[in-house]
Amino acid sequence: MTGPRPGGAGLPDDLRRVLAVVAHPDDESFGLGGLLALLSARDVPTSVLCLTHGEASTLHAGPGDLRTLRADELACAARELGVERVELAAYPDGDLASVPLSRLAARVGRLITERRPSHLLVFDTTGVTGHRDHRRATEAALAAARERGIQVLGWTLPRAVAEAMNREFGASFAGREPGECHEIRSVPRARQRRAIACHASQSTDNPVLWRRLELLGESEYLRRLL
Repeated sequence: MTGPRPGGAGLPDDLRRVLAVVAHPDDESFGLGGLLALLSARDVPTSVLCLTHGEASTLHAGPGDLRTLRADELACAARELGVERVELAAYPDGDLASVPLSRLAARVGRLITERRPSHLLVFDTTGVTGHRDHRRATEAALAAARERGIQVLGWTLPRAVAEAMNREFGASFAGREPGECHEIRSVPRARQRRAIACHASQSTDNPVLWRRLELLGESEYLRRLL
């Protein structure tokens, strides 16, 4: 990663256009929202490829079919984050690992060809939250990026934050040591929170999300994956 050294406050200086690859509607807001909002504020064009409709979620505040509802929520959140293009695929939520990696990577590759990003933005290879779909989405992005020589940045958590979440909620977050990641300071949390509010079916009763944001303050963390 060219640009700021680990521990610095800025974005990499060679970011020109970013494609985020995520597994579920809300990943772009709950996880990557602070970073996507910051990129938009810096006039870096962003796109999002979401691989599932999130229909298998156990959270469902309010009426409506999740498959349709979450597609609408994603569109709303993208507008709040200033995302230029959203593509929503229909691979099976909770079972992305059953889809051949080559097929998922080809889907990522088609959008790379269209959008021509300088970087992909994904969840860390751990999946961050422990969800296997998160790990599979990142595997697909990395496979596509390797073929095309594109850099990949992984959103991650400091180990101390992950461990606090696991203690408090019995969760399965995976974090990194400070020297393994680059801190991005002063992310636009207000804009991220508006995007999160779009995902009302998932955020209305979600104390884990709000506690994580509280622990992070105004910072987010990245690793160079490729």
